[in-house]
Amino acid sequence: MKLAQKLVIGYYRAKLNIFSKLSKRKAAEKAFELFCTPYPGKKTKTPAVFEKAEKLHLKVGHYKLVGYRWNHPQPKKALIIHGFSSTVKKFDHFVMPLVKKGYEVIGFDGPAHGESSGKTVNAFLYKDMLNAVYDKFGPIHSFIAHSFGGLAVSLFMEEQQYQEHKKLVLIAPATETESALQSFAQFLKLDDEVTEEMRTIIYEHSGRNIKNISVRECAKKINAEVLWVHDEEDDITPWADAEKIQQDAHPNFRFMVTKGLGHRRIYRDSKVRKAIIEFL
Repeated sequence: MKLAQKLVIGYYRAKLNIFSKLSKRKAAEKAFELFCTPYPGKKTKTPAVFEKAEKLHLKVGHYKLVGYRWNHPQPKKALIIHGFSSTVKKFDHFVMPLVKKGYEVIGFDGPAHGESSGKTVNAFLYKDMLNAVYDKFGPIHSFIAHSFGGLAVSLFMEEQQYQEHKKLVLIAPATETESALQSFAQFLKLDDEVTEEMRTIIYEHSGRNIKNISVRECAKKINAEVLWVHDEEDDITPWADAEKIQQDAHPNFRFMVTKGLGHRRIYRDSKVRKAIIEFL
């Protein structure tokens, strides 16, 4: 970890500790805001395939969202959904293989990500974006989602009445929100009372208990054909959470388990990409 990162983390830990001494609720509100704030990534050169894309615009609430489309119009459409603190531009290597397979390909930067506006995001807001994209640019037949995007698309899919002939690829999805919260609390050294207040805030925002904001819960209502790709050594979205869904043995779910690719290299891996394109 670089010195600058250590200083930032130290600053937030100290700030939240001060708030905690004054008010557990106030500390939890500040922590929840941080929990929902993507960190800025390094600026990189825009992949060439995005220079050839049709640019799309969509407004959801007060968010102005920016997207991209290739090979329009086609009867089959695929949507790429990125993870937290990421951007659809990191999935450029999926675009042309999908186009060659006859897909119209769509991708949006989520709220508070990439070229889209906003400072914070949560899974339900991301789900609302997916609903808006589907309504305006759909129907969409296939979905590829990574990490936090995997949770959002699962929340979206569980509400879809007609899932026949749809395909869903989940790459290292954020399976359990409770696990993400515990990891966040441990990282920032939040005490148990503040963490419990965060659970209350999440319930107030979503109307759902945190344990029900879960891909495992959504899986019970997902009837699409699902390919789940996960690495055993993922230190962001634990395989232990995903393994429970594998053990649930949903007949429409199949799993590809890797070793040594971690949380981010997995979606850049050539064998993983080949398996995903063949599945779709």
